[in-house]
Amino acid sequence: MADTVLPRLPLVDIADWTCPAPLRDHPRVVMGHGGGGALSAELIENVFLPAFGNRTLATLGDSAALELGGARIAFSTDSFVVRPLFFPGGSIGDLAVNGTVNDLAMSGARAVYLSCAAILEEGVETAVVARVAQALGDAARAAGVEVVTGDTKVVEAGHGDGIYLNTAGIGLIPPGVDIRPQRARPGDVVIVSGAIGLHGVAIMSVREGLEFGVEIESDCAALGTLVEAMLAVTPELRVLRDPTRGGLAASLHEIATAAGVGIAITERAVPVPPPVANACAVLGLDPLYVANEGKLVAWVPREHAEAVLAAMRAHPLGAEAAVIGECVADHPGMVVARTGFGATRVVDLPLGEQLPRIC
Repeated sequence: MADTVLPRLPLVDIADWTCPAPLRDHPRVVMGHGGGGALSAELIENVFLPAFGNRTLATLGDSAALELGGARIAFSTDSFVVRPLFFPGGSIGDLAVNGTVNDLAMSGARAVYLSCAAILEEGVETAVVARVAQALGDAARAAGVEVVTGDTKVVEAGHGDGIYLNTAGIGLIPPGVDIRPQRARPGDVVIVSGAIGLHGVAIMSVREGLEFGVEIESDCAALGTLVEAMLAVTPELRVLRDPTRGGLAASLHEIATAAGVGIAITERAVPVPPPVANACAVLGLDPLYVANEGKLVAWVPREHAEAVLAAMRAHPLGAEAAVIGECVADHPGMVVARTGFGATRVVDLPLGEQLPRIC
């Protein structure tokens, strides 16, 4: 038998290699630092909190609860860099409104006013800017808020993706409402308002030109009226969270850590629509980590859980609400899932992000 001749491979300089899961002491910012996972948490804890540190910021809520002139207000800000600008079920304009309204709602606040700052890339078509602005204005009117101030900047071609937006919002917190991450207690019931994973998969399908047999639309929506329906049952909601970057898993971890409780969920109880489950299977993703833009997770005292769940299901944005688990005294700071096979697995906090640029 003749000797087999192997092809000559080019020399590789290993100094140019990069790790898809960057080292935790990475000296430069990487995409994972914006993913809502462990890298994001480390950046906030080690860079921003020491620089800005104060008691209000240290609660790390979706919005800050403040006392101002005898009123309790919520204040939040968010930036939106999603690509593409338009996707099934929404656009960057819808996200800019709904994302900030939802952050305020997670403090129990009714959103009242928004600001909008637009960073435009040189060369973007004016018609595209107008389309985004119209979508933003329509979403604001639908959510019952006014855009009352703003700013515009233009950056050189090649230094942006057409349009970036920043919105800040102010809302009013009703008397007697105290919703924050540290209030979760063992025995609290964990409820999710509906099917998860739709937004992240919708973005990926358009961005990468993927087809999954049916069009998957983003769940982008303003959740203010849903929260109002829940508070009408009881002001004693412990915690609310909208599971955006990092998905449901990241939100569960954030609350487990902040409150010092364990969280146990039942995997089959989490509402994952078949198109999302199928898409995640093809892409090798876990739906628990895929972003949402129109869902919330609620931690509710057990004695109020049934009534709150009924109120959620009576609302169009909570029709598929489901109890997915509970807070426990065991394994504080950890999230575990009971699988369909009767086993238990640890749901880790994602390091970076599965789907970049989802909001």
